[in-house]
Amino acid sequence: MLAFLAALAAAAVSVPPQPALTQAIAARDAALFDVMFAQCDPEALAALVTEDMEFYHDKCGAMDRKAFVDDYASSCAAKRAPDAWRSRRELVPETLKVHTIPGFGAVEEGAHRFYERKGEGPERLAGTARFSILWKLGADGQWRMARTFSIDHAAAP
Repeated sequence: MLAFLAALAAAAVSVPPQPALTQAIAARDAALFDVMFAQCDPEALAALVTEDMEFYHDKCGAMDRKAFVDDYASSCAAKRAPDAWRSRRELVPETLKVHTIPGFGAVEEGAHRFYERKGEGPERLAGTARFSILWKLGADGQWRMARTFSIDHAAAP
């Protein structure tokens, strides 16, 4: 047990206090979802997640890092067609909450809306969901997504 605690202390990072923590996580959230919905860049996505990342989705199930990045890369390829469906994610700002995990990182939780359009057609609200993301602060000072729960998905009325 002492060896485990010593290893944990050696790996500990200094998590910034509030409100700087919420600002840092909100910026990382924006960067993550920009890559996911606007950029279609699998290498950029891979750089935003930990090697042991786990993703849990109430409609699609569980994915590890490789499956998550591979699935994303596949959907990016499909979006290149002129008449493909395209999506946009919008954070509901008043729902954002960020909680410190001392020596490790933070948990972000909130709600978001998803919009979609076919090709260059009109955009419409497609649905909503809630999420929780465990962000790990690396020794290099970079925040990376370690665990995600994407839940309570509902289609727009």
